[in-house]
Amino acid sequence: MYEKLISAYVTNLGKYTEGELVGKWLDFPTTQKEINKVLHEIGIDGIRYEEIFITDYESNICGLTECFGEYESLFALNYLAEKIQESDSTIEEVEALLDFGEYTGSIEELVTLLDNTDCFMMYAEVENDYELGYYYVHELGLIQELKGSVLERYIDYEAYGRDVRLDEGGVYTHNGYYVYMIDSPRVQSGEVWGAIQEMKEDMKRIA
Repeated sequence: MYEKLISAYVTNLGKYTEGELVGKWLDFPTTQKEINKVLHEIGIDGIRYEEIFITDYESNICGLTECFGEYESLFALNYLAEKIQESDSTIEEVEALLDFGEYTGSIEELVTLLDNTDCFMMYAEVENDYELGYYYVHELGLIQELKGSVLERYIDYEAYGRDVRLDEGGVYTHNGYYVYMIDSPRVQSGEVWGAIQEMKEDMKRIA
């Protein structure tokens, strides 16, 4: 489903401070063997050159790379990529959640977001207040008795949709989804980073 989840340009920090840009693209999810290969190819030897930073990111998921910083953990990125790969959400739904703007400040929060997609409701093809108001009145059956009646002509769908959006804190995303939060997910810092550490140890054992 996802052709390119996350790609990071991993750069040798020591060589960069010496005035030389030495780096290589690494695609996620990946293996410990591939991580070791890339680190070796850019000169990370654990002696003279130990630290890395990430110069650039690429992803076919719009808005995802904007959530990352220069000093992200490779294992955290790999864990997030696996979470996305395992998710039942479509690429449009993931992009809509990123557009929503909540829980996108760190990899930890992004993992929480993917673990709590049931906290959000998304309505496809609802792109403005008028369509939202119409959807609530007719598709959700809030005022079924008005359908086809003379009174239907006097419904201000746009005003009603605006009130619904403001009341529920919804937004319209670039994918044409109306998204609103049903309940706030709770970020489990220890659980997330514990899982990342466990992945790191597992990858080392099978490298």
